[in-house]
Amino acid sequence: MQDLLPHPDLAQLRALAADSAAITVECNCRAADSSGWISLPLSLPETQLVDVATLIADPYDEPTFTEYHPQGTRYASPEAPVAPAWYPYNRCNIARCTQCARHYLRYMEAGGYFVDRRIRSLNAPALIVEAA
Repeated sequence: MQDLLPHPDLAQLRALAADSAAITVECNCRAADSSGWISLPLSLPETQLVDVATLIADPYDEPTFTEYHPQGTRYASPEAPVAPAWYPYNRCNIARCTQCARHYLRYMEAGGYFVDRRIRSLNAPALIVEAA
């Protein structure tokens, strides 16, 4: 397994988002709209994604479950800010599609009786914010 870029800074995150936004090639990873958080679609095999970075600051620390929505957005809103210190971003890895090189945020949602792999496109540099 390759080493992940540890906790990229905002400039690095924005660069990854800008790189993804510039990709115009058609790919099955875009079959479902993942501009907001969604469950990993069946059209995108998990094996088609490779983790390249992590937003997890400390794997032994329990990060907050508080979300950051200063403009009244919601968890699945395409306009919701990407705030690395806040949930769910503080539990995310950044993955690259092996077919087209687009980047995605992803994490595993775990409840009492389920596990759900969630994904969101990383392609909007303006949504990436620093919020302590």
